[in-house]
Amino acid sequence: MTSPKRVVLGVSGASGGGVALSIAALLAAKPDVDLHLVVSQAAERTLAHEVGPNALGALEALAAHRHAVSDIGAVIASGSFETAGMIVAPCSMRTTAAIAAGLSDTLLTRAADVHLKERRRLVLVVRESPLHLGHLRAMAAVTEYGAIVAPAVPAFYLAPASVDDVIEQIARRAIDLLRLDMPAQAAAWTGLSPD
Repeated sequence: MTSPKRVVLGVSGASGGGVALSIAALLAAKPDVDLHLVVSQAAERTLAHEVGPNALGALEALAAHRHAVSDIGAVIASGSFETAGMIVAPCSMRTTAAIAAGLSDTLLTRAADVHLKERRRLVLVVRESPLHLGHLRAMAAVTEYGAIVAPAVPAFYLAPASVDDVIEQIARRAIDLLRLDMPAQAAAWTGLSPD
């Protein structure tokens, strides 16, 4: 039996906390994934507002490990702690800018920085609209450093029937971007039939 794939899920304070819950639920259902969670203080507020007062508890229950955002000494703060990758979902523009600037002032941004320096997959599910030039430059910078910027954009071509469908597809796509050597999670475009 192979050892579990360690995946870090960072949750920042941007709108879209339901995406984090969906990612956590999908990864928790995989017996070969060891999920490490770090949640910012702003994310705790956003989760409670958007998903409900029990959202943080539900998220924590899905993770194998919860690390305090202030715990810079946690295992995920070191490059010697091997992981299969990290997703930040939702990823606020503050977090994106901090990662772009190499600011490791929280465990969330430090873990992201570790993934960049170790050349591991880092997927940022950014959530903001409209975008100003500073946002665009921060996203360009993290992309140049090796991160994958995957905005929380609905796959309209799949004709989602509900907000839950949109959230799940965004979550599944983010997981697919980690390339975890497991079957694809997201529904794929199959092309249009000629008329």
